[in-house]
Amino acid sequence: MRTVVCTELGPLDTLSVEDRGSPVPGEGFVVVDVRAAGVNFVDGLLCQGRYQIKPPTPFVPGGEVAGEVTAVGLGVAGIAVGDRVIAFTGFGGFAEQVAVPALSLIPMPDTIDFGQAATLIQSYCTVLFTLTRRTSLAPGEWVLVLGAGGGVGLAATDVATALGGRVIAAASSQDKLEAAIAMGAEATIAYEEEDLKTRARQISGDGVDVVIDPVGGRHSEAALRAMGHLGRFCVIGFASGPIASVPLNQVLLNNRTVVGVDWGGWTFKDPFANRELIGELMVMVASGRLDPTEPASYPLEDAAAVMSGLIDRSIGGKAVLVP
Repeated sequence: MRTVVCTELGPLDTLSVEDRGSPVPGEGFVVVDVRAAGVNFVDGLLCQGRYQIKPPTPFVPGGEVAGEVTAVGLGVAGIAVGDRVIAFTGFGGFAEQVAVPALSLIPMPDTIDFGQAATLIQSYCTVLFTLTRRTSLAPGEWVLVLGAGGGVGLAATDVATALGGRVIAAASSQDKLEAAIAMGAEATIAYEEEDLKTRARQISGDGVDVVIDPVGGRHSEAALRAMGHLGRFCVIGFASGPIASVPLNQVLLNNRTVVGVDWGGWTFKDPFANRELIGELMVMVASGRLDPTEPASYPLEDAAAVMSGLIDRSIGGKAVLVP
């Protein structure tokens, strides 16, 4: 079985592809043949040692996969060989096979393929958690999405639109803005060329109601200033690198709110509520309310290059490794 292995935290070019023995399912576990493994921004940070969690090495990165069940351990009920499933693995996903607890499996909706399924959970749960648990989005409200051409940005556009929001997509290039338009964005801002605050206020009228910010850096303050009365600024991440320092008087003005979003941490504190969230997401996907973008596919050998591309944002949208 081929796996991507991180032997030391540091430069991504130290990753290697190794042959390891195939997993055997223990009691309560199943083995999944990985048809696609989602590659996320956080995977690269973990391998570089730049994330708050620093796993012991060596380890196999990869937190979410989609595939088919090929073996079932003792004590597992309701799951059969051949079932198409999604698994949020934490680690171990960048491999041809992975053993996971049966309770962690999610039946894969028939409306999507393996690539879409493997890039669904982390980005879409983050956004659905943001817009239904950390704040609430009313139909007709304006949502400004930063980094709209990235994985979280495209998911934010899809989810916000499905909830009745009006999305303004902000990104660094025309191809990323076009991807956001295809996901349902009503308007766009090329924030490397246009004034983000001015354009967002022109489009929305009295200022946007919600900001989704997975990017951080120099655009965060402009987005904060673009919010109107009772605006909610949702901090999801810092893909650009720098963590923005914002003037707190801009939070006070217009009774704005800054909302921290840590879906991953919440899943450990309240796993039952997370299962409910995932159930809502699956219903929205199965019914066609959500239409996850088709990711770009790469072989396992390209894992380091793909993670590097997501970190430096030369790769937009979603990406999967296909064993």
